Amino acid sequence: MTVRPAPWPGDPEDEPLAPPLAPPPVPGPDDEAALRDRLAEAVDASDAPDAVFAVSRYGRRTLHSGGTAPPPAVPREDLRYEIGSASKTLTGLLLTVLIRRGVLTGAEPAAGCLDPGRPAGPHPVTLAHLITHTAGLPALPADFVPRALPAWRTNPYARYPAERVTAAFLRHGSRHRPGTRWHYSNYGVSVLGHAVAAATGTAWEDLITGQVLRPLGLSGTALRAEDGKTDATGHRKDGRTPVPPFDAGGFQAAGAVRSTPHDLLTFLEAHLDPARSPAAAALRSVRVPVLRRGLGHRHVHTVTWFRHPTDGGPMYFHSGATIGQQAFLGFRPDTGTALAAVCTRRFRARDPFVATAYALLAEQ
Repeated sequence: MTVRPAPWPGDPEDEPLAPPLAPPPVPGPDDEAALRDRLAEAVDASDAPDAVFAVSRYGRRTLHSGGTAPPPAVPREDLRYEIGSASKTLTGLLLTVLIRRGVLTGAEPAAGCLDPGRPAGPHPVTLAHLITHTAGLPALPADFVPRALPAWRTNPYARYPAERVTAAFLRHGSRHRPGTRWHYSNYGVSVLGHAVAAATGTAWEDLITGQVLRPLGLSGTALRAEDGKTDATGHRKDGRTPVPPFDAGGFQAAGAVRSTPHDLLTFLEAHLDPARSPAAAALRSVRVPVLRRGLGHRHVHTVTWFRHPTDGGPMYFHSGATIGQQAFLGFRPDTGTALAAVCTRRFRARDPFVATAYALLAEQ
């Protein structure tokens, strides 16, 4: 595998941006009906106890919810869902905000942040390597599976706390020279969270809340389950057996976020129209390609998003899953479209959820 890095964290001037959101002609009844029908089909195809597909077109929102389980007491579109690895889009934005504000550079050696005074060595793992999955780290620490096995069906990550994540990194380091290979790593992004917290002297939850959630108005977003009535309940692969709320343990930065469909649309709309946000420069930066990999460098990544081409321009997306829930986030600047989809059934072989959400965004 070859990796070609681009300047990081990306200069907004490097990427042509769509004009600020301005509503196009109001869609007619037929357009609205067709979209609602398509969302209803997507919910049905997900075959989950609870599912919500939410679309924003130039700020005009359309949501459809449903599921195989009886409707909960709180409407499904108002519940808070676990978004798993899609949390990394908020983590990447946070890091970029801190870089744009001069708090960090992205070139800091992670080991030095976690263990001040430690020599950096000739090829240190930097914060930039960690967020772009080029740090040479495996998906999970070497001892994660044996430690997590007793809770594999319920909450395996809860058995691996923060101090074990950082100790494993400081003890073992990377498998390959940083910056030479791409390998998706929950472990790496989790180390990033702890390194950023150490470098800034601020707890991770306070950082993400103060620098991202509060400025973007994401009041329905949190890092842990808070209320059994408003936090969606996940289910096993059978779609019937409930599982406990997800506990990310020491992997908060990689997958702890839970959010409402409306908050997720607000987050995505900020990417479509950065000028309206206090984090405008960072929101523009996270749309800039920073990494190309694979044959012909056909796989393109930004600091936070997977980036695929369409006939009208790039679309950006990220999916995520926990023990009992799934999520898909994406947006298309060329059509002013954002899509947030969530469901409460664990990913299974040939699961239709992510493919359905991806196809829906691609066709908008």
